[in-house]
Amino acid sequence: MLNKFIGPFIVTLLLFSTLNAQELNVRVAVNADQVQSSDRTVFKDMETAFAQFLNSRQWTTDVYESFEKINANIIITLQNPKSIGVFEATVQVQAARPVYNTNYESILLNFADRDWQFEYVDSQPLEYNDQTYISNLTSLLAYYSYMILGMDYDSFSELGGTDYFQQALNVVNNAQQSGRAGWDALGSTRNRYWLVENLTNQQIIPFRRSLYRYHRLALDTFDKDPENSRKIILEVLKEMRKVKNAFPNSILVIAFLDAKRDELINIFSEGSIALRREAYDILAAVDPSKSGDYEKMIK
Repeated sequence: MLNKFIGPFIVTLLLFSTLNAQELNVRVAVNADQVQSSDRTVFKDMETAFAQFLNSRQWTTDVYESFEKINANIIITLQNPKSIGVFEATVQVQAARPVYNTNYESILLNFADRDWQFEYVDSQPLEYNDQTYISNLTSLLAYYSYMILGMDYDSFSELGGTDYFQQALNVVNNAQQSGRAGWDALGSTRNRYWLVENLTNQQIIPFRRSLYRYHRLALDTFDKDPENSRKIILEVLKEMRKVKNAFPNSILVIAFLDAKRDELINIFSEGSIALRREAYDILAAVDPSKSGDYEKMIK
Protein backbone atom coordinates (compact mmCIF):
# COMPACT_ATOMS: atom_id res chain seq x y z
CA MET A 1 0.00 0.00 0.00
CA LEU A 2 2.76 2.46 0.91
CA ASN A 3 4.32 1.99 -2.52
CA LYS A 4 1.68 4.23 -4.06
CA PHE A 5 3.63 7.33 -3.00
CA ILE A 6 7.17 6.31 -3.92
CA GLY A 7 6.84 7.37 -7.56
CA PRO A 8 7.03 11.19 -7.55
CA PHE A 9 9.97 11.37 -5.14
CA ILE A 10 12.07 8.72 -6.86
CA VAL A 11 11.36 10.13 -10.32
CA THR A 12 12.45 13.55 -9.05
CA LEU A 13 15.65 12.07 -7.66
CA LEU A 14 16.53 10.47 -10.98
CA LEU A 15 16.24 13.77 -12.82
CA PHE A 16 19.28 15.33 -11.22
CA SER A 17 22.95 14.55 -11.56
CA THR A 18 24.83 13.18 -8.57
CA LEU A 19 28.41 12.85 -7.43
CA ASN A 20 30.08 10.27 -5.25
CA ALA A 21 29.06 10.88 -1.66
CA GLN A 22 30.11 10.32 1.95
CA GLU A 23 26.91 10.30 4.04
CA LEU A 24 24.77 12.24 1.59
CA ASN A 25 23.47 11.57 -1.89
CA VAL A 26 22.05 15.00 -2.71
CA ARG A 27 20.80 15.89 -6.19
CA VAL A 28 20.99 19.61 -6.83
CA ALA A 29 18.85 21.29 -9.49
CA VAL A 30 19.09 24.98 -10.35
CA ASN A 31 16.10 26.54 -12.11
CA ALA A 32 17.27 29.79 -13.75
CA ASP A 33 14.26 30.43 -15.99
CA GLN A 34 13.69 33.82 -14.34
CA VAL A 35 17.29 34.94 -14.80
CA GLN A 36 18.17 37.01 -17.85
CA SER A 37 21.64 35.88 -18.86
CA SER A 38 23.36 35.02 -22.11
CA ASP A 39 25.78 32.65 -20.34
CA ARG A 40 23.77 29.72 -18.98
CA THR A 41 26.78 27.56 -18.12
CA VAL A 42 27.12 29.19 -14.71
CA PHE A 43 23.91 27.53 -13.56
CA LYS A 44 25.16 24.04 -14.45
CA ASP A 45 28.40 24.93 -12.69
CA MET A 46 26.35 25.82 -9.61
CA GLU A 47 24.64 22.41 -9.64
CA THR A 48 27.97 20.62 -9.85
CA ALA A 49 29.74 22.77 -7.25
CA PHE A 50 26.89 22.62 -4.72
CA ALA A 51 26.45 18.85 -5.11
CA GLN A 52 30.17 18.29 -4.74
CA PHE A 53 30.27 20.40 -1.58
CA LEU A 54 27.37 18.45 -0.04
CA ASN A 55 28.32 14.97 -1.17
CA SER A 56 32.11 14.88 -0.99
CA ARG A 57 32.44 16.33 2.51
CA GLN A 58 32.33 13.98 5.52
CA TRP A 59 29.74 15.46 7.90
CA THR A 60 29.86 12.73 10.59
CA THR A 61 32.38 10.34 12.11
CA ASP A 62 30.33 7.34 11.02
CA VAL A 63 31.26 5.09 8.12
CA TYR A 64 28.59 4.74 5.44
CA GLU A 65 28.26 2.05 2.81
CA SER A 66 27.12 3.36 -0.56
CA PHE A 67 23.63 1.88 -0.10
CA GLU A 68 23.28 3.65 3.26
CA LYS A 69 23.71 7.16 1.91
CA ILE A 70 20.79 9.51 2.48
CA ASN A 71 18.86 10.46 -0.65
CA ALA A 72 17.93 14.12 -0.88
CA ASN A 73 17.03 16.88 -3.35
CA ILE A 74 17.83 20.57 -3.21
CA ILE A 75 15.85 22.45 -5.86
CA ILE A 76 16.96 26.07 -6.24
CA THR A 77 14.79 28.55 -8.14
CA LEU A 78 16.83 31.66 -8.87
CA GLN A 79 15.37 35.13 -9.17
CA ASN A 80 16.83 37.76 -11.49
CA PRO A 81 20.04 38.92 -9.75
CA LYS A 82 20.31 42.52 -8.60
CA SER A 83 24.00 42.55 -9.48
CA ILE A 84 26.53 40.24 -11.07
CA GLY A 85 27.29 37.22 -8.94
CA VAL A 86 24.70 38.04 -6.25
CA PHE A 87 21.67 35.75 -6.22
CA GLU A 88 18.38 35.41 -4.41
CA ALA A 89 16.38 32.21 -4.56
CA THR A 90 13.61 30.09 -3.16
CA VAL A 91 14.66 26.55 -2.34
CA GLN A 92 12.90 23.25 -1.75
CA VAL A 93 14.82 20.77 0.41
CA GLN A 94 13.65 17.15 0.34
CA ALA A 95 15.11 14.09 2.04
CA ALA A 96 13.90 10.51 2.37
CA ARG A 97 14.77 7.26 4.13
CA PRO A 98 14.01 3.68 3.07
CA VAL A 99 11.32 1.63 4.80
CA TYR A 100 12.41 -1.89 5.73
CA ASN A 101 11.22 -4.78 3.58
CA THR A 102 9.82 -2.47 0.88
CA ASN A 103 11.06 -0.46 -2.07
CA TYR A 104 9.34 2.58 -0.57
CA GLU A 105 11.12 5.71 0.68
CA SER A 106 9.41 7.82 3.33
CA ILE A 107 9.93 11.57 3.03
CA LEU A 108 11.63 12.94 6.15
CA LEU A 109 11.92 16.59 5.17
CA ASN A 110 10.12 18.67 2.57
CA PHE A 111 10.93 22.24 3.50
CA ALA A 112 10.47 25.42 1.47
CA ASP A 113 13.09 28.08 2.22
CA ARG A 114 12.23 31.45 0.69
CA ASP A 115 15.25 33.34 2.04
CA TRP A 116 18.32 32.21 0.13
CA GLN A 117 20.72 35.05 -0.65
CA PHE A 118 24.24 34.23 -1.76
CA GLU A 119 27.24 35.18 -3.85
CA TYR A 120 28.61 32.75 -6.38
CA VAL A 121 31.63 33.08 -8.66
CA ASP A 122 32.24 30.29 -11.16
CA SER A 123 35.15 27.98 -10.20
CA GLN A 124 35.75 29.73 -6.87
CA PRO A 125 36.22 27.13 -4.09
CA LEU A 126 33.37 26.81 -1.60
CA GLU A 127 34.99 27.21 1.81
CA TYR A 128 33.34 26.26 5.09
CA ASN A 129 34.34 25.95 8.74
CA ASP A 130 32.06 24.72 11.53
CA GLN A 131 33.59 27.21 13.94
CA THR A 132 33.06 30.44 12.03
CA TYR A 133 30.96 32.14 9.37
CA ILE A 134 32.73 32.34 6.01
CA SER A 135 29.94 32.82 3.46
CA ASN A 136 26.18 32.71 3.34
CA LEU A 137 26.25 30.08 0.60
CA THR A 138 28.31 27.49 2.45
CA SER A 139 26.43 28.19 5.68
CA LEU A 140 23.16 27.49 3.86
CA LEU A 141 24.46 24.24 2.41
CA ALA A 142 26.01 23.12 5.71
CA TYR A 143 22.83 23.93 7.62
CA TYR A 144 20.72 21.66 5.43
CA SER A 145 23.36 18.93 5.47
CA TYR A 146 23.07 18.80 9.26
CA MET A 147 19.28 19.06 9.17
CA ILE A 148 19.02 16.13 6.73
CA LEU A 149 21.37 14.07 8.88
CA GLY A 150 19.47 14.94 12.05
CA MET A 151 16.12 13.94 10.59
CA ASP A 152 17.56 10.66 9.32
CA TYR A 153 19.27 9.75 12.59
CA ASP A 154 16.13 10.63 14.57
CA SER A 155 14.17 8.17 12.42
CA PHE A 156 16.50 5.25 13.24
CA SER A 157 17.16 5.86 16.96
CA GLU A 158 15.39 7.87 19.64
CA LEU A 159 16.80 11.42 19.56
CA GLY A 160 19.64 10.07 17.43
CA GLY A 161 19.86 13.31 15.48
CA THR A 162 20.59 15.53 18.48
CA ASP A 163 24.26 16.15 17.65
CA TYR A 164 23.42 17.17 14.09
CA PHE A 165 20.63 19.52 15.12
CA GLN A 166 23.10 21.10 17.53
CA GLN A 167 25.53 21.49 14.64
CA ALA A 168 22.78 23.14 12.57
CA LEU A 169 22.04 25.46 15.50
CA ASN A 170 25.74 26.33 15.61
CA VAL A 171 25.59 27.24 11.90
CA VAL A 172 22.62 29.51 12.67
CA ASN A 173 24.39 31.20 15.57
CA ASN A 174 27.51 31.81 13.50
CA ALA A 175 25.52 33.13 10.53
CA GLN A 176 23.50 35.63 12.56
CA GLN A 177 26.43 38.05 12.43
CA SER A 178 25.89 38.32 8.66
CA GLY A 179 22.53 40.05 9.01
CA ARG A 180 21.20 37.92 6.15
CA ALA A 181 17.58 36.76 6.08
CA GLY A 182 16.46 33.50 7.63
CA TRP A 183 19.01 33.20 10.42
CA ASP A 184 17.22 34.98 13.26
CA ALA A 185 13.97 34.97 15.20
CA LEU A 186 12.61 38.15 13.64
CA GLY A 187 10.26 38.25 10.70
CA SER A 188 8.98 34.93 9.39
CA THR A 189 8.35 32.03 11.76
CA ARG A 190 8.93 29.65 8.82
CA ASN A 191 12.65 30.12 8.49
CA ARG A 192 15.87 28.24 9.29
CA TYR A 193 16.15 29.69 12.78
CA TRP A 194 12.72 28.50 13.86
CA LEU A 195 13.03 25.06 12.30
CA VAL A 196 16.16 24.22 14.26
CA GLU A 197 14.82 26.04 17.33
CA ASN A 198 11.82 23.69 17.37
CA LEU A 199 14.03 20.63 16.93
CA THR A 200 16.22 21.64 19.89
CA ASN A 201 13.41 23.02 22.09
CA GLN A 202 13.16 20.86 25.23
CA GLN A 203 9.38 21.35 25.38
CA ILE A 204 9.03 19.74 21.95
CA ILE A 205 11.35 16.78 22.66
CA PRO A 206 8.41 14.34 23.20
CA PHE A 207 7.30 14.92 19.60
CA ARG A 208 10.86 14.37 18.39
CA ARG A 209 10.96 11.09 20.34
CA SER A 210 7.77 10.07 18.58
CA LEU A 211 9.42 10.48 15.17
CA TYR A 212 11.50 7.41 15.99
CA ARG A 213 8.37 5.45 16.85
CA TYR A 214 6.72 6.62 13.64
CA HIS A 215 9.53 5.39 11.40
CA ARG A 216 11.24 2.53 13.21
CA LEU A 217 8.38 0.99 15.18
CA ALA A 218 5.52 1.70 12.76
CA LEU A 219 6.63 2.13 9.15
CA ASP A 220 9.44 -0.42 9.35
CA THR A 221 7.04 -3.05 10.70
CA PHE A 222 4.00 -2.02 8.68
CA ASP A 223 4.16 -5.06 6.39
CA LYS A 224 3.95 -7.42 9.40
CA ASP A 225 1.23 -5.72 11.45
CA PRO A 226 -0.38 -2.73 9.73
CA GLU A 227 -3.07 -2.20 12.36
CA ASN A 228 -0.58 -1.99 15.20
CA SER A 229 1.51 0.38 13.11
CA ARG A 230 -1.54 2.59 12.65
CA LYS A 231 -2.04 2.63 16.43
CA ILE A 232 1.55 3.77 16.94
CA ILE A 233 1.21 6.49 14.30
CA LEU A 234 -2.03 7.67 15.89
CA GLU A 235 -0.12 8.20 19.14
CA VAL A 236 2.44 10.22 17.19
CA LEU A 237 -0.37 12.40 15.85
CA LYS A 238 -1.54 12.99 19.42
CA GLU A 239 1.95 14.21 20.32
CA MET A 240 1.88 16.47 17.28
CA ARG A 241 -1.46 17.92 18.43
CA LYS A 242 0.07 18.73 21.85
CA VAL A 243 2.85 20.69 20.15
CA LYS A 244 0.36 22.49 17.95
CA ASN A 245 -1.75 23.45 20.98
CA ALA A 246 1.28 24.67 22.94
CA PHE A 247 3.00 26.35 19.97
CA PRO A 248 0.32 27.27 17.40
CA ASN A 249 2.89 28.54 14.88
CA SER A 250 5.29 25.61 15.25
CA ILE A 251 7.23 25.22 12.01
CA LEU A 252 8.10 21.64 13.02
CA VAL A 253 4.42 20.66 12.84
CA ILE A 254 4.10 22.36 9.45
CA ALA A 255 7.27 20.66 8.20
CA PHE A 256 6.11 17.27 9.48
CA LEU A 257 2.79 17.55 7.68
CA ASP A 258 4.39 18.85 4.48
CA ALA A 259 6.55 15.72 4.47
CA LYS A 260 3.95 13.21 5.67
CA ARG A 261 0.52 14.43 4.52
CA ASP A 262 0.13 12.08 1.54
CA GLU A 263 1.70 9.21 3.47
CA LEU A 264 -0.71 9.65 6.39
CA ILE A 265 -3.72 9.77 4.08
CA ASN A 266 -2.50 6.58 2.45
CA ILE A 267 -1.90 4.82 5.77
CA PHE A 268 -5.28 5.73 7.24
CA SER A 269 -7.28 5.04 4.09
CA GLU A 270 -7.48 1.43 5.26
CA GLY A 271 -7.85 -0.34 8.59
CA SER A 272 -10.16 0.17 11.55
CA ILE A 273 -12.70 2.93 10.93
CA ALA A 274 -12.36 4.00 14.57
CA LEU A 275 -8.61 4.59 14.16
CA ARG A 276 -9.13 6.27 10.82
CA ARG A 277 -11.76 8.63 12.18
CA GLU A 278 -9.62 9.55 15.19
CA ALA A 279 -6.65 10.26 12.91
CA TYR A 280 -8.88 12.35 10.66
CA ASP A 281 -10.20 14.41 13.58
CA ILE A 282 -6.65 15.25 14.72
CA LEU A 283 -5.33 16.06 11.26
CA ALA A 284 -8.34 18.14 10.22
CA ALA A 285 -8.04 20.17 13.42
CA VAL A 286 -4.27 20.66 13.21
CA ASP A 287 -4.16 21.21 9.44
CA PRO A 288 -7.59 22.69 8.63
CA SER A 289 -6.68 24.06 5.21
CA LYS A 290 -6.15 20.48 4.03
CA SER A 291 -9.18 18.95 5.75
CA GLY A 292 -10.72 18.13 2.38
CA ASP A 293 -7.71 15.97 1.54
CA TYR A 294 -7.96 14.12 4.84
CA GLU A 295 -11.58 13.20 4.13
CA LYS A 296 -10.24 10.43 1.90
CA MET A 297 -9.27 8.62 5.09
CA ILE A 298 -12.84 8.09 6.24
CA LYS A 299 -14.69 7.51 2.99
